[in-house]
Amino acid sequence: MKHDGGSVRTLRRWGTAALLVVALAATPALAACGTSEHSSNATQSQAERKVTPAAVQTPVKITTEPADGASDVSPTGPITVTAAEGTLDEVRLSNPEGAPVAGRLAADRHSWTTTEPLGYDRTYTWSGTARGTDGKPVPISGSFHTLRPARQIQGSLNVGDNETYGVAMPIVVSFSSPVADKAAAERALSVQTSVPVEGGWAWLDSQHVHWRPKAYYPPGTRVTVTAKLYGVPLGNGAYGREDVTSTFTIGHAQVVRANTQTHRVVVYRDGQEIANYPASFGLDSDPGRVTHSGIHVVMSKSPTYSMSNPRYHYENVVVPWAVRISNNGEFIHGLAESMWAQGKRNVSHGCANLSPANAKAYYDIAVIGDPVEVTGSSVPLGPADGDFYDWTIDWNTWSSMSALR
Repeated sequence: MKHDGGSVRTLRRWGTAALLVVALAATPALAACGTSEHSSNATQSQAERKVTPAAVQTPVKITTEPADGASDVSPTGPITVTAAEGTLDEVRLSNPEGAPVAGRLAADRHSWTTTEPLGYDRTYTWSGTARGTDGKPVPISGSFHTLRPARQIQGSLNVGDNETYGVAMPIVVSFSSPVADKAAAERALSVQTSVPVEGGWAWLDSQHVHWRPKAYYPPGTRVTVTAKLYGVPLGNGAYGREDVTSTFTIGHAQVVRANTQTHRVVVYRDGQEIANYPASFGLDSDPGRVTHSGIHVVMSKSPTYSMSNPRYHYENVVVPWAVRISNNGEFIHGLAESMWAQGKRNVSHGCANLSPANAKAYYDIAVIGDPVEVTGSSVPLGPADGDFYDWTIDWNTWSSMSALR
């Protein structure tokens, strides 16, 4: 504590009694000391001479993940090096050919992490140095081996980058062989939309999982689907071969309403009727020929298409302006031979026949993913019709078909 001159003058005004109190309070060493002012200055000098202990100097502690000698390591990580009680000077992870694996050093230099996946069934080697607070460098070393899949399963998407689809477009991930662990596969899948859209995944079988919205997409929605399958265990020793992703856009709200009893195909865009065609649908009296009721989806388009049906004794009949609406052989296409029945009677083998001119007009505006709502027939669209019967399934049932429910 600093004592200035004013403090000393105050003591002197206290007189003899005050000095006696000071004397009684003094330690036996008082006789060897000066006044109380001198004692305070001595204490201050001692405090000023106090020395702070030097910081503890320690060697760096290096930890690699996975540990040295590890095997069956997932190629997607985590693959890291950390330094405790020090920092990393340089880190290198090399593949069997000696090429470096890309990685990122943290800003505080306490950790390094890979930024790219590793390969299956390969040995990787650490090198580099780290330095402790003692200033001494310590080498980084060690190696590990990634897992070897019993087999690899490829996933593929039905949607392409920068394409435009209709408001009913399902997203389909198809696998090259059956998936035993559907939950693991589904956890690797994600869908992001530019506006909020409720949707979900459903497994139609062991090789196909579909995503669709609860209701038709809002027009103009931007959609990104990602399947991060690489390194994912898919069951029975199988792993995903690679990641796949796509970003696409939903176009106009174009809906086709086809009524087998009124014999019309009517096209609506954004709620307004833009086309109305007379049609002939599948023969009502034959269950093998009747056009199936339910929400179909435009799947593909061909200027010409060769049709065959051995059951009904025709082969390689080429029709113009064919728009596929299911995988059971149903199309909207042109057929001049049935123009006499179009708008009046159902005589086809399951397709919606239009005149060649009307078929061309519809072909030009049809978009992959447009819904085609067929009503009036006695046979419903369903699983027996192959792919893209998604919209015939009620939402609660669809949600129960997820592997994560």
